[in-house]
Amino acid sequence: MGFLGSTRGLTPALDLLARDSIVFTRAFSQAPITTVSHATILSGTFPPFHRVNAFGTPLPSGVPYLPQTLHDAGYRTAAFVGSIILDPQSGAAPGFERGFGSYDAGFRLQRPGEDRYHSVERRGDEVAARALKWLGTAGTEPWFLWVHLFDAHDPYDPPADLKRRFASEPYDGEIASVDRLSGKLVQAAGPETVVAITADHGEALGDHGESTHGVLLFDEVLRVPLMIRLPRRASAGVRVTAQVRLADVAPTLLEAAGLPVPPAMQGTSLLPLVRPSSRTLNDRPAYAETDYPRQAFGWSPLAAWRADHFLLVRAPVIELYDTAADPAASHNLASTRARVVDGMSAELEQFIKTSGRSGGPGESGGLIPPRVDPAVAERLAALGYVSGASARAGSGVNPRDRIAIANALHAAVIAVEEGAFQKAIPLLERVTASEPDIPLAQLQLGVARTRQRQYARAIDPLTRAVALEPEQMIGHYQLGVSLYETGQLNAAASHFEIVASKMPDFADARYSLGSVYARIDRVPDALSELRAAIALEPRHFRANLLAGRILTLQHRAAAAIPYLRTAVEVDPRSAEARAFLDEALKIKN
Repeated sequence: MGFLGSTRGLTPALDLLARDSIVFTRAFSQAPITTVSHATILSGTFPPFHRVNAFGTPLPSGVPYLPQTLHDAGYRTAAFVGSIILDPQSGAAPGFERGFGSYDAGFRLQRPGEDRYHSVERRGDEVAARALKWLGTAGTEPWFLWVHLFDAHDPYDPPADLKRRFASEPYDGEIASVDRLSGKLVQAAGPETVVAITADHGEALGDHGESTHGVLLFDEVLRVPLMIRLPRRASAGVRVTAQVRLADVAPTLLEAAGLPVPPAMQGTSLLPLVRPSSRTLNDRPAYAETDYPRQAFGWSPLAAWRADHFLLVRAPVIELYDTAADPAASHNLASTRARVVDGMSAELEQFIKTSGRSGGPGESGGLIPPRVDPAVAERLAALGYVSGASARAGSGVNPRDRIAIANALHAAVIAVEEGAFQKAIPLLERVTASEPDIPLAQLQLGVARTRQRQYARAIDPLTRAVALEPEQMIGHYQLGVSLYETGQLNAAASHFEIVASKMPDFADARYSLGSVYARIDRVPDALSELRAAIALEPRHFRANLLAGRILTLQHRAAAAIPYLRTAVEVDPRSAEARAFLDEALKIKN
């Protein structure tokens, strides 16, 4: 960010906007995870209160919600997001759709070899274009628009023109893309609109050994840009150096709109800090947490507390840094500053108890989040995300000691998504050999081997994955595929039956169960499952073809023909579908 001191020239539009805005130079996220941080931004509450601690965890009904508050006050509200992680239509973040008058996403699971930008992600250009179109229809009513740009997030893949310019630094190209899109959006919003620009988290890019984000709690992943532009350039150019939190954004926007802040919001408006006497003083202690190490790896969760000029990280080995003298957090002072550690640890514990207690009855005094929808958990698992459905207990393993494992697994998941199995499989084999009890690693290794048609070799890791997490339906499904392909039909049927019973709307599972039933002489059951798959997905090629084949072989041509015609329409090049359709037509005639 140029307006925060960078000389790399990546953000001319944001630098220009900063001249008209209040810039908060020390703003901190409350979590290095997308859904957790957005729950904080849009609710104005801290993670111990809103209890969204992972991908797919729904927002509890008792949590205040900025879009809903504005909607209730007569605002038109809309959202346009760049990732399936935040798509309420997918169920991955229920609650994000409430109060929204317009929501256009259309995300779906990525098929092997498919472009991610037509399935699980949208480029910022498309997100902004849809948002700008909505802005053109907003009219004179008050409105609230949330635009989420996912571009500056791995895997780093800038638009074509910026990819050439930033060939060796693709993350910089992503930042430049976000900058120019932000400029277009701000210009379209007009000078009388309150504008807030921030990030949900940062990227480590190798600092403290972490490749991306989610595992550790240092400044590189938690310090974020934050600027707020008020109408008529009020307080333009003010720079607030006091420490602030993303939980403060929602109450700030409500105050700027002249609306009351719901009592349950825990953040505090930032506008009082604009006064000259408050710009450098009045640091607000900043809390952060990550449960991702526990959920993904079975390691210890982490919590952090920033107060005065110290950073305390609560971990199996406590860490303390003097951020004024050591901004890179490279010298752990915990062993020599015991009084500071004790004092800050007590403050941290008191904050967790107080912020978590204020929302009503719950396991630890706070709100109990709704259970993660199993179908949502499965969709996330298929993408390599660990959802809040995981009930793994955390061990005493310090995530900092195993950060290389986390990096390797993350790189492997991306490689599986991109179809780079020659890269993914060795990484996954290394991870599973080092830590055999990470369900995600075993699952991804099984998936990678299945995609490579190494079905016999896929069985062991997939068996391990479902043993570690018996409710892991994608693991059961992939294990069923591998067993089927290796001739173990009855065993395959048992796994497909589990998936079909738990996820009855999963068309491929119903087809697969029908297919294996057909092979073990359970033909009526096979037809029942195939019809169920077709009811869910009418143009499911394989289900239509197999149903048509079975009915043709039974000389039930009239029943077979509609299925076979659909199969031919879906894939006109299929000689098998055409041959069976011709045979069915002959039988009928």
